[in-house]
Amino acid sequence: MMNKLVITAAAAAILAMSGVASADQALAQKNACMSCHGVDKKIVGPAFKEVAAKYKGDAGAQARLVEKVKTGGKGVWGQVPMPPSPQVKPEDANKIIAWVLSLK
Repeated sequence: MMNKLVITAAAAAILAMSGVASADQALAQKNACMSCHGVDKKIVGPAFKEVAAKYKGDAGAQARLVEKVKTGGKGVWGQVPMPPSPQVKPEDANKIIAWVLSLK
């Protein structure tokens, strides 16, 4: 009985995590992030997995990248600038960036 309970709890946790990732990826799509970024391939900007790898272990990355969504940026990933996206709600930007940084 205990093993069945542990397995069920683990399965529920995995499903919950995958649901969050899907919801946050949908949020990225809704806010047009996926027009320039692929999850695992470069489009115009870097792949989200490349962003996650670059900022792995960087405690200030979340705040800096949320700000970059709002104000745009250039020069970090090449010559093509990232345009500002002030229409993205701060809470949505936080969720999207947290999802991006969680990718492996």
